[in-house]
Amino acid sequence: MIPYILTDSSLTVVIDAKSMTMDSTNPSFALAKETLASEDWEKLQGLFDTAKAVVDYTSGSVNIENGIISYKGHEVHNHVVDRILDFMGSSLPYKPLINFLEKLMENPSRRAVEELYRFLEHKSMPLTPDGNFLAYKGVQEDFTDWHSGHFGNKVGDINEMPRNRVCDDANLGCSSGFHAGSLDYARSYGNGGHLMIVEVNPADVVSVPNDSDFQKLRMSKYKVVSLFEKKLEQPMCDEYGEYSNYEDEDEDDFNFSQESQVAYKAGYEAAQKEVQVKYAKQARDAKGKFLSGNDA
Repeated sequence: MIPYILTDSSLTVVIDAKSMTMDSTNPSFALAKETLASEDWEKLQGLFDTAKAVVDYTSGSVNIENGIISYKGHEVHNHVVDRILDFMGSSLPYKPLINFLEKLMENPSRRAVEELYRFLEHKSMPLTPDGNFLAYKGVQEDFTDWHSGHFGNKVGDINEMPRNRVCDDANLGCSSGFHAGSLDYARSYGNGGHLMIVEVNPADVVSVPNDSDFQKLRMSKYKVVSLFEKKLEQPMCDEYGEYSNYEDEDEDDFNFSQESQVAYKAGYEAAQKEVQVKYAKQARDAKGKFLSGNDA
């Protein structure tokens, strides 16, 4: 047993002759009371030191004090901040969220900073350990984009354009810029082509259009990391699964592996069943793309 004082508003403990106090606004307060009851002193001490661990991990750019997160001295209030505090309070892995926040705060768009993580969580698109996120993109049979046919989307391809060429008006559903989004959104462009998984840096997101039930986003840069195999359902992702790098393959000699063919066929058939009724009467151009705008 260690010395402690517990009230409705605070918990003070003495461990290794060091007194530490946590008030009820701290996201770890409820867990600290449970840990105190179970007499897990090592875990309890760690709960008091979590804020310091965050500061050390980010070299001081992110600070947590009395339940308030600040980035480089400025308080931050958005959905990802709430999730960081929730994860810390529940002893869940919060470092991918911290990495995401650091990259997000480098984004010059206030709207993107405030809305991006809520959008990702709403559509179950996971974060990578280094703070990027994964999304879906539908492309043509030859792996080029549906709109222009100029941008390649084989595994390993990186596409980029100047940020000021990407539409930042969320009220315009179809406009200039690279697009990716939820599985349902990507399937509307992948029927008859391929469904790819792309990785996006939060700093490169320009806008989250209001149409399509907020299922897509526009960005200035992305990397193609995998041919679609299954819906991404985990809250965070440690790997993309196995995939080959086709960057050095000649276009005429490019062939799917048997595993990729099976994965593509499964994804295509599932997409076909889901969209054939919804889009049966929607007009398409000569290439089979829905006549809905300027998505790349």
